[in-house]
Amino acid sequence: MKKILVPTDFSKISINALEVAGEIAKKSNAEIILLHVVEDATPDSFSIAGEWRTQENWSDKLFTLKLIEKAKTQLEKLVLDPRFSAVRVNGQLRLGNAFHGMRTIITEQKVDLVVMGTRGRSRLEEMVIGTNTERVVRHAKCPVLSIHKKPAKIDFKNIVYATAMHKDEEVFSRMVKRTQQLYNSTIHLVRINTPGDFQRDHVVKDYMEKFAKKLGLKNYTINVYNDITEEDGIIYFAESIDADMIAMATHGRTGFAHVMTGSIAEDVVGHAKRPVLTFVVKH
Repeated sequence: MKKILVPTDFSKISINALEVAGEIAKKSNAEIILLHVVEDATPDSFSIAGEWRTQENWSDKLFTLKLIEKAKTQLEKLVLDPRFSAVRVNGQLRLGNAFHGMRTIITEQKVDLVVMGTRGRSRLEEMVIGTNTERVVRHAKCPVLSIHKKPAKIDFKNIVYATAMHKDEEVFSRMVKRTQQLYNSTIHLVRINTPGDFQRDHVVKDYMEKFAKKLGLKNYTINVYNDITEEDGIIYFAESIDADMIAMATHGRTGFAHVMTGSIAEDVVGHAKRPVLTFVVKH
């Protein structure tokens, strides 16, 4: 691992993500790209009649310039923070849309991992579609580690790997395996049985054993957990063993397919109290 992207809005949640990324960077000798995007919400525009709105335009630009200056000061302060003196931190300030700014950096810098903070969602907040974290989880071409709150210890000794055991998960499986090697972890493979998708324990466990051997996994456990939904089962199983991280693949559905099926990974990211590592795999 060479580059870790940490998007920041200078909130406590994003600082928590930076602290986690700092520990990972020290462990893997990686560079942190600390990104802040100043939202340019009111670009040059015309009224319906076509007149140039000079007064509003310059007022908006002046406001944006003030935001840029403030963000620049905050970013420089964070880059030089003594807490991160043991790692290389490269501050990046961009203007535009936060999500597209992150996607651009991921491609330009060939980012290996995104570590970003996420806010837990209440039932009311679930009605709001499309937070930046969810969009990055759905679209990023590298793994994303979502941090709800700073863990008591940044030492991923117990990793819950919620798997469907599809062959298209093999790339992600290797990522989980590398994480295990980095932290000398135990991987807890788990399959969630739900009323609408139930399989007998002995069938699932036999298949999971073959899956683990195919990947060359060592130091792992095999588990079947029953719950009403897959996302609840993953979260409750992780709580039951006090896991340090949840790892799961997502198929990154977009548009109508996403509206119809939703995303188990996004639901877990939105509700889990522990770090969640996701990666988009495509059929």
